[in-house]
Order: sequence, then C-alpha cells, then structure tokens
Amino acid sequence: MLKHPFAKLIGLAFESRDKGRSVCKLSVSEKFYNPQNVVHGGVLYSLADTGMGGALYPLLKSDEYCATIEIKISYFKPVREGTLECRTTLINKGKTVASLESVIFNHGVMVAKASGSYSIFKPNKVVQ
Repeated sequence: MLKHPFAKLIGLAFESRDKGRSVCKLSVSEKFYNPQNVVHGGVLYSLADTGMGGALYPLLKSDEYCATIEIKISYFKPVREGTLECRTTLINKGKTVASLESVIFNHGVMVAKASGSYSIFKPNKVVQ
C-alpha cells in the first residue's frame, strides 16, 4: 500500500483496492463542516480523487505514476453525520490517460458522483 499522508490526516481509509476498483471510507466529523454545518464539498472531492488514484495504481507498472488531470463532481445531497463511502470504478485505461468514476454514499444514499481523468507517466530524473 502506498503511503498517503493526506488520507491519514483526514482519516480516510481504503476498505478495498483492486485493479480498476476501490472502496474508501471516511467518518464524518464537524471538523469537515462548512459554514452551513454540512460536510464541505472539498471533502467529498478528496474522497473521489483518492478513490480514483487507489483504483488506478494497481494497474500501473512499477515505474509508472498517475496524477489527476481533471475531475468533475456533482453534489446531490448534504451530509451531516455518519460514514461516507466512495466506490470507484475504472472506465477506460489507455497508455497515457485513464478515466474513472466515483460514487459517494452516505447511509446508502448517493450524495455525489464524480468522473475524472488521470495522466499515466514515468517520472523524469531530477537534474541537479
């Protein structure tokens, strides 16, 4: 499993990760609230983004990385408590770009849906 300091910071945990699929969860806390006392959209976005990376990484070669190109997210319902569950599925993987979809649930109800594109690349050597 990759080290993921941001996921650790917010308490996000993977329930499962496999080639092209992932499920991650996050317990709702007031620290995630916006001024309207509901979970900030950025928290849901972070779940989708992290879930997509988690589904894509098992498909990469050992010398490849991925990075988010773009994500479009739609928010359907406010979240105030409980556990958020993000289910991600790979839609398509090419040589340099992958497309994924995440659906986020709270108490079994869909609260957001996101689609994203990820760059697949080999890192450049650092020149000093």
